[in-house]
Amino acid sequence: MKKQHLTLAGLISAALLLPAGLIGIVLLLPITLWQSPAQAAQAAPARATALAVETIYMQPRIWPQSLALSGGIHAWQEASISAETGGLRITALHADVGTVVRKGQVLAELFADSIQTDIRQNEAGLKQARVALGAARSDLDRARAVADSGALSAQKIEQYAQALQTAEADVAAAEAKLAASRITLGHTRISASDDGVITKRSAQLGQVVSSGTELFTLQRQQRLEWRAEVDASQLSSIKPGMQATLQLPDGNTASGRVRQLAPALDSSNRLALAYIDLAGNSSARAGMYASGQLSLGQQMAYTVPASAVTVRDGRQYVFELQAGNLVRQREVKVGRRQGNDVELLGKTDRSAALVKSGGGFLNDGDSVRVSQSGAAR
Repeated sequence: MKKQHLTLAGLISAALLLPAGLIGIVLLLPITLWQSPAQAAQAAPARATALAVETIYMQPRIWPQSLALSGGIHAWQEASISAETGGLRITALHADVGTVVRKGQVLAELFADSIQTDIRQNEAGLKQARVALGAARSDLDRARAVADSGALSAQKIEQYAQALQTAEADVAAAEAKLAASRITLGHTRISASDDGVITKRSAQLGQVVSSGTELFTLQRQQRLEWRAEVDASQLSSIKPGMQATLQLPDGNTASGRVRQLAPALDSSNRLALAYIDLAGNSSARAGMYASGQLSLGQQMAYTVPASAVTVRDGRQYVFELQAGNLVRQREVKVGRRQGNDVELLGKTDRSAALVKSGGGFLNDGDSVRVSQSGAAR
């Protein structure tokens, strides 16, 4: 027998034939009674489906361990090149800022004519002293020759001997005076005290200098060092000879090696300095401030893809697969990064299956469906 489907008009007509008490009951029936089967199927709520996920396991890897540091770049040592004589003017300049110089190279010259005149006078004075010395020696020799004859008294002979000693002292004084004037002449030529590069010049042509006036600043041997700031907890992990890599402000990199550590921390900021010698083939310049990495050697790391870590409210989580395909949200700490992998720190079950990606769509206790590609370890 073919089933009859009642329309809304048919139901109303049938209701009019019923007693008045039953009409209200019929009218209170849900409207779904009059929907077609297709409409009812379309209106039925969709059943929630579990999120399909892939699972992964933490992988042990040997990764380099590094320490992030920052600090200023300075000259290894600076030499102050000053005038050693005063009252003379600068007559020539042979170096400027940026000039690479060798030890002993002349950088500037002072007026030397007056010093050369003093040298000639002192040379003449030395000659006179030597003549006087010869005469005193001859007088003493003659006096000693006639001493046995009684022609001269012992007192007179003693006077000749004292005159000889005085003449000898005069010669020594004249020689010292001549040597001093020659040294002063040498000071009129301002020379580099070591190999390096000129980083500052205060000398001006025609300037009358005073003794001790700084004329040039020399960066010794063109050596630079990175003075990285280290806190107390990091000191024990840093040893001389460790390699460092710097990121310079111009985008280039520089390499270096730890030379030494400061013996004490600065009382103002509780930081110590690690002195790191930089290679000479970089674009680093004194006065730069740079950050870098100090290599501490190789160390085991347990890693997962970065997609397995979900960040919520400033904290980091992974989702562990539990029995019954339920997931558990667990907070973790992230350590080193290399490529698309990250290191998980702390007490984490290293044998647990973790959701590879899609953690942003999951909550603690959600049911998931493990895809075939992610089900195997």
